[in-house]
Amino acid sequence: MCLAVPMEVKKIQDNIAEAEVGGIIYRANLDLLPDIKIGDYIIVHAGFAIEKLDVTAALETLEIWNEMSETVAGREAIRREKER
Repeated sequence: MCLAVPMEVKKIQDNIAEAEVGGIIYRANLDLLPDIKIGDYIIVHAGFAIEKLDVTAALETLEIWNEMSETVAGREAIRREKER
C-alpha cells in the first residue's frame, strides 16, 4: 500500500527537491513536475514528485494525518504548520 503525504519543498538543486514533512527531509526528482518552486507542496512516489498540491489542501491533509497520529512527532508537525 502506498500513502501520499504532502511535503513542503525547502530546497531545489539540479532538478532535485529537498522536501520536508514532520521534520524529516526527503529527496524527490522533479522531472515530472518541472514548475515546482520552493514553498510548494508536493506528493512523492518512488522518489519522484508526482503531484503539486494547493497550499490549503496540503495543510488540511497534513492536519488530518496529524489528528490520526498519537505520536509526539505528529503533534509537533501540527504546531509548526499552524504557526505559518
